[in-house]
Amino acid sequence: MSEVTAELLSRVSDVAPAAWDALNPRGNPFVSHAFLSALEESGSVGPGTGWSPAPIVIRDTEDTPAAALPAYLKTHSQGEYVFDHHWADAFERAGGRYYPKLQIAAPFSPVPGPRLMMRDPLHAASLLAAAETVVDQNGLSSAHATFVDESELDYYRAAGWLVRIGTQFHWQNRGYGSFDDFLGELSSRKRKAIRKERAAAQASVRIEQISGADITAEMWDAFWVFYQDTGARKWGRPYLTRSFFDIIGDSMKDSIILFLAYDGATPIAGALNFASPECLYGRYWGCTRDVPFLHFELCYYQAVDYAIAHSLPRVEAGAQGEHKLARGYEPVPTYSAHYIANGGFRSAVSDFLERETHAMEREIEFLGEMGPFKRL
Repeated sequence: MSEVTAELLSRVSDVAPAAWDALNPRGNPFVSHAFLSALEESGSVGPGTGWSPAPIVIRDTEDTPAAALPAYLKTHSQGEYVFDHHWADAFERAGGRYYPKLQIAAPFSPVPGPRLMMRDPLHAASLLAAAETVVDQNGLSSAHATFVDESELDYYRAAGWLVRIGTQFHWQNRGYGSFDDFLGELSSRKRKAIRKERAAAQASVRIEQISGADITAEMWDAFWVFYQDTGARKWGRPYLTRSFFDIIGDSMKDSIILFLAYDGATPIAGALNFASPECLYGRYWGCTRDVPFLHFELCYYQAVDYAIAHSLPRVEAGAQGEHKLARGYEPVPTYSAHYIANGGFRSAVSDFLERETHAMEREIEFLGEMGPFKRL
């Protein structure tokens, strides 16, 4: 192999947008230059957040990256959705220092997608070797690539990284022409339950799907209130700043769909979605008034309506949530990969993952059998 030089940058914004996005040909919005640079520009990552941008780039010319990792130096494990708090506690009780660590991820976004961004698969080994070098040369405990696209797993395994399995619930579009077509594949009891939920949610509100330039500053103001409420309850404080939404409202407007519920002229709840040709991604939701089943309507059923109308293959509605199962969302495995620098600690994590993997595989199989679809 010829010698490869990897460069550790301080911002994704240091790379030209077109050059970065050329490494993301499937258009995953969460590793796009617009999304990652909006996090930087808005202060959602950077000083004081525990997320310090540290993208790793391999260039084939002075200005053009041939491969890249969206990476961050982390001083905590918040906003990742693949939980390693027990690993950190065990390592530090044994006298080690777990933080900072290197996180290869789309921040605050439990969305499977490319992490090894490259024009040529031959660069995979070099990218992972570069990440390991950053860990080793700087005395970090570990590197973690979270929500890795399944197609990349062999690269991580070949490099000796440990693979971890999780689960999410995704809705699959099987060529449905309407929401009723989808309901027709469910058992009678589940079909009736969903219809009742939708009727109850829509009884006292008006729901709109707004996209692109039609999303006004006033709508973003309302959504920010919803997001703050959810963030304060789930995480203690919201991860994203107010200006982040203004920035993506301009730079990513063609990918954004906002579902808003109105009481008269006043929005009382909303759900933010991003679209790619492959998927509708449900990301953030919140409300100022509780309405029975409105969360399910805005986050799950409206998303299904949109995916059917626009012939999108699937809907990913975020992390966790077995309640999605009864609403036609099916269990799928998710993956992360981990480089542990300390040999003894790596052995302990490897033993843990072997047991956890067997348990997760059984759980995914069990959950799949509990779905609402008709039995053949």
